[in-house]
Amino acid sequence: MLIFLEKRLTFLATPKTGTTAVELALKPRAEIAFSKGRKHINAMRYWTKIAPFLADTFDARPRTVAVMREPVEQLRSWYRYRSRHEEAAHPKSTKNISFDTFVLEVIAKAPREFALVGSQFAFLSDPSGRLLVQHLFAYERQAAFRKFLSTQLDMPIELKQKNVSPPVDAPLSEAVYQRLQQARAAEFALYNRLLAADGYLESDPPTGF
Repeated sequence: MLIFLEKRLTFLATPKTGTTAVELALKPRAEIAFSKGRKHINAMRYWTKIAPFLADTFDARPRTVAVMREPVEQLRSWYRYRSRHEEAAHPKSTKNISFDTFVLEVIAKAPREFALVGSQFAFLSDPSGRLLVQHLFAYERQAAFRKFLSTQLDMPIELKQKNVSPPVDAPLSEAVYQRLQQARAAEFALYNRLLAADGYLESDPPTGF
């Protein structure tokens, strides 16, 4: 998470949406940066814990911006990322595990450790399903996202790919895809809503915090 106090903007780092590239490009301009284990603070925690601190300490109320990726592709990125563990015995390794098995574990009631990846919908919303991000961009609409950052931060934006997952085949069967859609209907609905808005959703700041 990057906070630009002067520019009144907070970037929320949704996992597996190119956040490392954003961090490397923009961190020098941010007055506050959360990295490593605190990098992926979700929207709910931001509004309940960090936003009040910013308001009280700096009289700052930054707008929030984040990126959302097509749900299957986001999970496929997690799957490939965790395949980098060469030892199949590693608890987070997806080596020798099919993508179908990985997805079924992700949506299981008690996922095994390699499938504990959370969900984009939970990251971006509150428990009632209310979107908590004021400027949400589709990962697949990078040009619009970069243009927004450039305008808001008054600087040219060039994002170079970093932390790229290894190339691993990850086909998904239709049956498992249907189960994923059913289990994560809210996430697919939000993504479809985002695409219907040409990859950019703008909303008012959430109230009640």
